[in-house]
Amino acid sequence: MEYKLSIVGTPIGNLEDITLRAIKTLEDADIVLCEDSRVSVKLLKHFNINKPQLISYHNFNERQITPKIINLIKSGKQVALISDAGMPCISDPGFEIVNKAKAEGIFIDVIGGPTAMVHAIIKANFSNTFTFLGFLKDKSGMRQNELKSLTFGTYVAYVSPHKLQATIDDFEVVFGNNVKLYLIKEMTKMHETSYEGTPAEIKAIFESESPRGEFTLVFEIIKPKREKVNKYASN
Repeated sequence: MEYKLSIVGTPIGNLEDITLRAIKTLEDADIVLCEDSRVSVKLLKHFNINKPQLISYHNFNERQITPKIINLIKSGKQVALISDAGMPCISDPGFEIVNKAKAEGIFIDVIGGPTAMVHAIIKANFSNTFTFLGFLKDKSGMRQNELKSLTFGTYVAYVSPHKLQATIDDFEVVFGNNVKLYLIKEMTKMHETSYEGTPAEIKAIFESESPRGEFTLVFEIIKPKREKVNKYASN
């Protein structure tokens, strides 16, 4: 018997973005691992999926309960892992159990779905070559050091709303106007909203409105233009 762990991508906003294969996998599952059962039960009910047992699986307990889940898989249970939105394991829980499942020879079946970073990079239209950073550092000093370590190019990161304004401040301190920002929230939903500009321009926007919701940030570090020197100019 081949043991299997299913990693299932779920919609990042609009529920119609789920795939037929994802629905079938969740229907067939005995157990669904989820970040927040209150969020996941809404998704399952929307598609009339009632069979699976929901088990909370998040950053604070994944190391503790992973061995139990591995044993359930090896006992013949069909186990699927989902996150609150998007693909598990991408700045969401899942890395630990995939690591242990691979070590046990368990097949990892990835059922693809939308991810916020891909949606954002397409909408920003800065470049089709980019680096994904996950969540930026929590503290301002560490975050500034992280930004200073980056080379010229395009990056994608996730930002919590309560850290957004401090993060924009750090971009202004480190890069001044030599960085282009694109912020987007509520992706695929009716009230999807995006903002684009320099750090100073983005800060001006949020002086009149408070940032709410989870943001995805695309930014391009721009190489400063060298001033042309007139070799014929007199001293």
